Amino acid sequence: MPRYKLVIEYDGTDYVGWQRQANGLSVQEVIERALARLDPAPGGLRGAGRTDAGVHASAQVGHVDLSREWRPDKLREALNAQMRPEKVAILLAEAVADDFDARFSAKARHYLYRIVNRRAPLTFDSGNAWLVKRRLDSQAMHEAAQLLLGRHDFSTFRDADCQAENPVRTLDRLDVRRQGDEIHVYASARAFLHRQVRSMVGSLEHVGSGKWRAEDLQAALESCDRARCGQVAPAAGLYLIGVDY
Repeated sequence: MPRYKLVIEYDGTDYVGWQRQANGLSVQEVIERALARLDPAPGGLRGAGRTDAGVHASAQVGHVDLSREWRPDKLREALNAQMRPEKVAILLAEAVADDFDARFSAKARHYLYRIVNRRAPLTFDSGNAWLVKRRLDSQAMHEAAQLLLGRHDFSTFRDADCQAENPVRTLDRLDVRRQGDEIHVYASARAFLHRQVRSMVGSLEHVGSGKWRAEDLQAALESCDRARCGQVAPAAGLYLIGVDY
């Protein structure tokens, strides 16, 4: 059975997350329904990251085994036609080796978190960013973020329902940049714990607003205590923007 890699974009606002669930429509289910109409092969679609409800992606990656050979561009076009009017799109389809696995072959995952830092309410970006009205010091946030880089026990920034066996992760990048009224937080690692990025961003917001100092963020990390996490940033601002293989 030929295997195909799919690069996927979606607005997660109306979905219960990436993974198929009983309580509503998931991104995975939208794509699998389209696949079933085109090529009803056994097995499902595996994704590189299990994004939560309301989280978006500009470059999620999945793989699927089909019953016959497809020209990659034809597969992309056919899937996109079948998924209308859902807010899910296949950006790229390509044939890959049988040992390619969207999840386990990944070497790094990259996320962007968008904060809109202004007094006025969101219009175009409603559901696609976190509105923070109080002025944030993005430089203080960036400097504090560097304390989280490297290999640590990230239990403080791990959701209580996280199923990972080990809370230790290596954080390769956590950059904070201001662009006008927007603050962008970029996070990169081979793998993240459940809600780790949103938990880190929520705590960095405390630094930016002056509620915390950088030392408070470091103390929270070293405590390995979920209760010490500042807050969990809303799902609306988080985007999976790339996966390296």
